[in-house]
Amino acid sequence: MVRKSVKITVCTMAAVMAFSGMNITANAAASSSVLPSGGIELTLAKGNKLESLSTGTKSTKQIESIIETVIRDDQMDTTPEASEEESFKNLVIAQVNDYVNVRSLPSEEGEIVGKLYDDSVGLFISEENGWYQISSGSVTGYVKAEYCVTGDEAVELAKKVGTRLATVNTTTLKVRTEPSLEASVLGLVPLEDDLVVSDETDGWVQVDTEEGLGWVSTEFVSLHTEFVEAESKEEEAKRLAKEKEERERARAAAAAKAATSSKSSGSSGSAPAVTYAASGDSEMGTAVADYALQFVGNPYVYGGSSLTNGTDCSGFVMSVYANFGVSLPHSSSADRSQGSAVDGLANAQAGDLICYSGHVALYIGNGQIVHASTAKTGIIVSNADYKKVLAVRRIF
Repeated sequence: MVRKSVKITVCTMAAVMAFSGMNITANAAASSSVLPSGGIELTLAKGNKLESLSTGTKSTKQIESIIETVIRDDQMDTTPEASEEESFKNLVIAQVNDYVNVRSLPSEEGEIVGKLYDDSVGLFISEENGWYQISSGSVTGYVKAEYCVTGDEAVELAKKVGTRLATVNTTTLKVRTEPSLEASVLGLVPLEDDLVVSDETDGWVQVDTEEGLGWVSTEFVSLHTEFVEAESKEEEAKRLAKEKEERERARAAAAAKAATSSKSSGSSGSAPAVTYAASGDSEMGTAVADYALQFVGNPYVYGGSSLTNGTDCSGFVMSVYANFGVSLPHSSSADRSQGSAVDGLANAQAGDLICYSGHVALYIGNGQIVHASTAKTGIIVSNADYKKVLAVRRIF
């Protein structure tokens, strides 16, 4: 099945009154034009905790000092990492062999409105009689609590099932060999590209690039975690219908190819030529792959889009598809949303886009890709599973 990804970001609760980033509720003990002798009770929201203190007859300056101290402590405690981990407690993560049904009511009698697949994620809304109400993608409904985890248990699991990404927010980002501005440059990454994060430390994150693992400053990236979300009943029906259509089209293409091969063999008296392509490939997709292969050996140039004089990975894909009248963006990250989703590398066909961390390639069949790899290698053919695949997209 095709699984969509959702970005989970940290949310803050609405406050009665905002004071320098702190949430404050003040309850007067008595009505007066000056501080009441009974004092004011302050409820301070520190992260997800509520701390109460009574001011008694403290002066305004003393109260302000107390508030400033709490604010300072709160700012020290609420690092981005801690805040995101805290938000993970609000996730509901399926832990099943295949999927758990999402129902319209907290009961086995409720209508099935979608499916939450293993390791997929929803946002916790409420709990009722052994059921969690969740929101995930376009699906809102109830899942049996016994098949899911949430709260503290979800925090560590979320780190395992989610994909931590760094989105470049500067025109050209330098990836360095070490977490230091003095370290040598390993490679360059363009604006809005997504890089998979493998480690984080003191203002730097280690990311996976085509040149290998390197480091980038968090000043120039936006960090977030992506999770797989639920599939609605309607989305599943559309996916199954499309997959059936693709299978029928593939069978027809295979039959036509077999008939042509048989005629050629009978008329020539010689052995037919052997061609290598993934089973079920579309005729147009195969044409795209064949066209791309003729540029193997040509140079890699960062920011380039010339198939002969030099191109980068997304420029290569863009220029190849331009030959077939298709306009694609010059961005490996943007390529992840082009065409239609394919359920994993196992179902890839020739011509499909294979998207990686900060990289994109063209599938050519038999588990292989052609891509503009690095300045050192140029345009080459590689195994498609040489690194983690983020998405497979079908243009034709």
